[in-house]
Amino acid sequence: MSADTDRGEPGHDPSTWTLDQLRTYLHDACGQQLEAARVVAQGHAYDSTRPEDVRRQWAKLSLLANRRMLADGEGQYARVTQQEFMLRMWVIDRLGPDDTDPDWSPEALASVTLAALTFTPAQAAALAGGWRDLAFERIRELRWHKNLTAHLDCLVGYLAPGPTRDHLVTWAAIRRRLP
Repeated sequence: MSADTDRGEPGHDPSTWTLDQLRTYLHDACGQQLEAARVVAQGHAYDSTRPEDVRRQWAKLSLLANRRMLADGEGQYARVTQQEFMLRMWVIDRLGPDDTDPDWSPEALASVTLAALTFTPAQAAALAGGWRDLAFERIRELRWHKNLTAHLDCLVGYLAPGPTRDHLVTWAAIRRRLP
């Protein structure tokens, strides 16, 4: 991209771009460009000097970049998914839940978290007991589960009592035993 600001094009430093400039950039971005855009947008979302509605817009843009990485096959599923879960949890916790938007709904985040887990809690607990003796691939799967459940201690506080909350409480306890 050109640094020629007279033509309305952003300079080379994406951290200085407006929300609309970064959104336009994302349209054709790929690979490391998506990751850079995700990080920049997330940084703006974390900026406490901005109004909450603007911070949510930046967070949405970070989620868009993250989801594009996954859709384009640019990122590892577990890493990209964990990044999404953590940002969504951060927004819910810091800016407040919003049940009208699935990205900021604790119940929606709980559902997608459970859907992302390939082990049952009982399977994960059984494997965690002797994880040092497992094959590398199985240890990696347990690590993915640990990473994909990193937000649960915070999330359960936003959920009404019931089976979903109970399931996540169980996962949060098992998570502590995973490698």
